[in-house]
Amino acid sequence: MTNYFSSDFTLGILGGGQLGKMLLAETRKWDITTKVLDPSPEAPARLACNEFVVGSLTDYDTVYNFGKGVDVLTIEIEHVNVQALEALEAEGVRVYPSPKTLSIVQDKVDQKLFYGEKGIPTSPFSVFESPRVLQEEALEYELNYPLVWKSARFGYDGNGVKVLRNDNDLEGLPEGLCVVEDFVPFEKELAVIVARSSTGEIAAYPVVEMEFHPEANQVEYVLCPARISDDIAEKAQALALRTAECFEVVGLLAVEFFLTKEGEVLVNEVAPRPHNSGHYSIEASYTNQFEQHLRAILGLPLGSTESKAAAVMVNLVGAEGYTGEVVYKNIEQIMALPGVTPHIYGKRETRPFRKMGHVTIVNEDINQARRIAEEVKRTIQVIA
Repeated sequence: MTNYFSSDFTLGILGGGQLGKMLLAETRKWDITTKVLDPSPEAPARLACNEFVVGSLTDYDTVYNFGKGVDVLTIEIEHVNVQALEALEAEGVRVYPSPKTLSIVQDKVDQKLFYGEKGIPTSPFSVFESPRVLQEEALEYELNYPLVWKSARFGYDGNGVKVLRNDNDLEGLPEGLCVVEDFVPFEKELAVIVARSSTGEIAAYPVVEMEFHPEANQVEYVLCPARISDDIAEKAQALALRTAECFEVVGLLAVEFFLTKEGEVLVNEVAPRPHNSGHYSIEASYTNQFEQHLRAILGLPLGSTESKAAAVMVNLVGAEGYTGEVVYKNIEQIMALPGVTPHIYGKRETRPFRKMGHVTIVNEDINQARRIAEEVKRTIQVIA
């Protein structure tokens, strides 16, 4: 077995954002040597790794040369150069998640086609070469609004996704391949984090419930456990496990679902890495998602996915109307509330809806945790 601890073994991480920073808290705990690549010299993860490299995540040579200097390579963001990862994998570098998995996830068209091929339930969709072609179809046929437009590549929370309610909403969409989905009149949005080890061991975390900001299309609250029936929870966990097996993912796979009014569970999207919907686990789980990701990619036994308490996570995003050096107004007041732990990501500059941190509230009662979360949301302000 490889000696990962207090040794020359080096873990490479592509991306130095907040997910990388939180992952490094776990590598520090185990004294694992780390090397991080990120395009920003001010990336949050720069202070916690053993070696920090500034460079593009999408440039072949940069990613390839970075990967040559590590034993295992993982990601905290999907938008990386897959061709470089394929070359590294062919030369014996262990890359998790695999380039094959990443190439499907990077492209929302490929992702939707993959669900159809594997029999994974998802919302009906159509593929268009560009929004212009979609506009031409709107002129010829009456589109069944509302619809959801998604850019095939490089979308993320609040970007590359738009709800289309009429023909006017087709104006100004960026050019390029896109997928248009039927709008699902869902009851709730759910998610499950699955861990799958390089040894094949697999485990699922409890189902969480996500509440979204109506304008920014960003998660405002994550509740664990989700306020759903046991039958629905079992259905969602089983589907998440099957989806992870279909992708043959090694590491974590966050699976986001729509729960329909009829009780159907449909896969919306996946992310093969630690995820916003799993941040609650740092305070609330026996094994948090970041430690679990390390266990999975290093082939170590997976930890318990059970929760120690109910939890609600509140995303801290930049307030509208403020851009500049960040100030966390009233943070002392929320820290006086029971069970409240703030996480500050280390981004010095705020702007509207930029993810700047999160707050976790743990409590024996999920409804009480949700009430405190509401108070946290009302009280703290991320301003300049």
